[in-house]
Amino acid sequence: MKATIRKTYGGPDQISVEEIDIPEINDNEVLIKVHATTVNRTDCANLTAKPFIMRFILGFSKPRKVILGTDFAGEIGELGKAITKFRKSDKVFGFTDIGSESQAEYMKANSKNVFPIPKGIDFKVAAASLEGAHYAYTFIHKVNIESGQKVLINGATGAIGSALLQFVRQYDVQITATCNTKNIANIKSLGADKIIDYTKEDFTKDTEAYDYVFDAVGKSTFGKCKSLLKKKGVYISSELGPYSQNIFYAITSFMRKKKVIFPIPYDKQKTIPYTSRLLESGTFKPLIEREFSLGNIAKAYEYVLTGEKIGNVVVRANSNPKAK
Repeated sequence: MKATIRKTYGGPDQISVEEIDIPEINDNEVLIKVHATTVNRTDCANLTAKPFIMRFILGFSKPRKVILGTDFAGEIGELGKAITKFRKSDKVFGFTDIGSESQAEYMKANSKNVFPIPKGIDFKVAAASLEGAHYAYTFIHKVNIESGQKVLINGATGAIGSALLQFVRQYDVQITATCNTKNIANIKSLGADKIIDYTKEDFTKDTEAYDYVFDAVGKSTFGKCKSLLKKKGVYISSELGPYSQNIFYAITSFMRKKKVIFPIPYDKQKTIPYTSRLLESGTFKPLIEREFSLGNIAKAYEYVLTGEKIGNVVVRANSNPKAK
């Protein structure tokens, strides 16, 4: 099978697509034929080991897992002897932030990390519904969103931000979102009430007062956003912030009326079933910008590392039929 390999940390030049053996499974695992995966911010952190803290998770001097990939959508090819909840050819998807080794034609996974794809959702959409939505779930469940509140989402065009916008839209709140000029119509269609074009104005100078500022791209700071918050407002960022300040601010938030919450992710057993329900109901549809073949995956990484991607970048690992 073909698989995306990197043996040392670095940039896309460390990536090669190689022929390796199909993995063998144990009794509690399933073999999955991967039809679609994505290249996302988590994948890029796993490739580059940036921020440096990633080395403590992935392997300090070199990565313990040489096959890249965090999310997947595909179908079950083989079942371990102990597996009873799936059958061969079931359409499944999943996500593991420290690596699923899924950017390959086949992968193995513990059955607890595998979830059924909702009916009518194809592999491409399923794969794009994982990483960003997983983190977006954390944003809205770390706070208590109430009717009539005001929410600002910085970076509404990313995988996290576009999912977060749709998740927040379920509440009776006023949503302001930032994006660039060319994506204004797109972001309005996802449910934003007000758009701030960051190419023309600084969102931190907005005169509105918000209950929540969600920085879905981590490109601002609590200090810059503090003036936007109401007296008991909350700031949440998808990144650690300069010198990991968001962890420190979260710990010391009890000393301030305006708070910082650090969004430690919830378990997949909560986030993926939640996303599945929204996919089934049509409440959530992931934003997909580009597609690449597995053979061109290094170019996908190059693009995502620019920080300019819109929504999700999908990689076709095998043929891409629709899940039924």
